[in-house]
Order: sequence, then C-alpha cells, then structure tokens
Amino acid sequence: MTSEAGVPWLDLRVEGDPHPRRFDGQATALHYLLRVERLSADAAHELLEKGEVGPPVARRAYTLRPLGQ
Repeated sequence: MTSEAGVPWLDLRVEGDPHPRRFDGQATALHYLLRVERLSADAAHELLEKGEVGPPVARRAYTLRPLGQ
C-alpha cells in the first residue's frame, strides 16, 4: 500500500514487540536496522530481500512487509 504521496510504507515487526515500526522506504528501514536494532549487514539485507529473518542470522525474529500485508 502506498500513501497519497506515493510512499511505499513498510511495517517492521520484531519478536516480542506488539508495536510495528513503520518506515517510508527500504533505505530508512536499513538505517534503523543497522543503528537501532544492531543487526549485522548480512541480516539486515536478508530481511530487506526476503521479508523475514531470525535465528541464527539474527537474535530475534523480524518481519518486514508492505503496509496492509
């Protein structure tokens, strides 16, 4: 789903956290994953490519989906 401005919003869900994080694109999500979640570059890129990542690549399970999916 995109906003009226055409932004392809993404929802990040993290194991154990009921609140999704919302991003306005992959670049913003990647920055957050590397800086805040402290994922390795490999784990962050796998999440962006496949939409999910978990142990042993990452400490917790992460899913990244377009808004509304």
